[in-house]
Amino acid sequence: MRTPRYSRAMMKGAVSDLSQAIGHTPIVKLNKVARDVPGDIYVKCEYLNPGGSHKDRMALNMIEDAERNGLKPGGYIVEATSGNTGASLAMISAIRGYKCVFVMPDKMSQEKIAALRAFGARVVVCPTAVEADDPRSYYMTAKRIASELAPNCFYANQYHNPANPGGQYKSLGPEIWDQCGPDLHVFCAGMGTGGTITGAGGFLKEKNPNIKIVGIDPVGSLYYDFVKSGRITKPFSYKVEGIGEDFFPSTMNLKLLDEIVRVDDKECFLMTRDLVRLEGLNVGGSSGAAVAGALKYSRASGKKENILIVVCDSAQKYLSKIFNDDWMRENGFLEEEKGIGTVADIIKSHHHNLVTATSTEKVRDVIEKLKTKGISQVPVVDGGKLIGIVAEVDLLRHLVTGSGTLDSAVGPLVEGDYATVTPDTKIELLQNVLTDAKLAIVLDQGKVVGIVTKIDLIEFLAKKSAAITA
Repeated sequence: MRTPRYSRAMMKGAVSDLSQAIGHTPIVKLNKVARDVPGDIYVKCEYLNPGGSHKDRMALNMIEDAERNGLKPGGYIVEATSGNTGASLAMISAIRGYKCVFVMPDKMSQEKIAALRAFGARVVVCPTAVEADDPRSYYMTAKRIASELAPNCFYANQYHNPANPGGQYKSLGPEIWDQCGPDLHVFCAGMGTGGTITGAGGFLKEKNPNIKIVGIDPVGSLYYDFVKSGRITKPFSYKVEGIGEDFFPSTMNLKLLDEIVRVDDKECFLMTRDLVRLEGLNVGGSSGAAVAGALKYSRASGKKENILIVVCDSAQKYLSKIFNDDWMRENGFLEEEKGIGTVADIIKSHHHNLVTATSTEKVRDVIEKLKTKGISQVPVVDGGKLIGIVAEVDLLRHLVTGSGTLDSAVGPLVEGDYATVTPDTKIELLQNVLTDAKLAIVLDQGKVVGIVTKIDLIEFLAKKSAAITA
């Protein structure tokens, strides 16, 4: 009896492995959450990729690039990740036979850590609140582990690997152009490693230079202040995961940006919950951030434009946080939890007007301002744009070293030892800010509206405590 022979041809409609199912995600119009803005708001549902995020595209490109450069099955892939890149690398590694080690900051959700371990990956957790170049940071720890596992080890290094934006340039950008073409007016994405903005945004700009690229950055990240003022300010910790940075990845091309919009944790998380409950979009916090920022942009522009937002990952990774009412209340993100207050409350309690200087003012005039107003530092604002701050110590150093005179302009003395917040920033977060920065400058729609120092915060909290005990 003859043994039957079975064809190895692919069944119709099937793909050879899961990596071949990456991409082809739908674009959906937002209705309820966007009904009060002039633009038409659409989202690109990247959370429907098989690995659960837009990172699938870049992970595939990075691994294929590493294979061309000698990575072989059985080798290691090491990466510092907030979770999504790790999940995408782990998925493709399972298919192709690689072992993974992922290093994560400790603010990431337990769901993300558990998901990576489910793929068989080793996960190392590091403190969030350290400098990027600190040996304990997740960036530096990943580098160390990769060096220990060499030679058959690929350090993905998404923050400096051109294959990161290259993957979005090859995949996401062309896919969006095929779906939207010249009907697209604005492309909006959260700012993290820069892969999406640099890659997909760069491709779209090549196709149509009139398309506006809008980046969304959380309060606490470096990007917003640098784009707006050209100055590197103090980063500080925040809760939303997967966007914002405390250093500048070489994979981010800030020159592509036409506008940058800033959002805070509360509006990110409330929008995330609204997207799930009102639009049926099962997305995570960085997606809420991107949508909240895009709506702000549309309100400010006042134009009837087609705006496309990349929504990145799934709500399943944040069930213990954003979708947990107890966690939201504990962190003051639900409306019924008032917390201590906001920066706006501190500004209202001030008994003095905001004092600023310009970069062309003379040193002697700024000294006189500090003396007569009884203050120790002053924001420097040119044409309504924040340039930086000048403090007593800067003026003293200037005079003692003999590098200038009382008639010198203060422009060269301007420095960036400050952080920026908004009037809506929670005081609980402001406490963290003033631990690292000399002071906080309050910006509302890019305009300086106040300045908060450590003593301002202490006085506010002391008055609040006295009122409660009276």
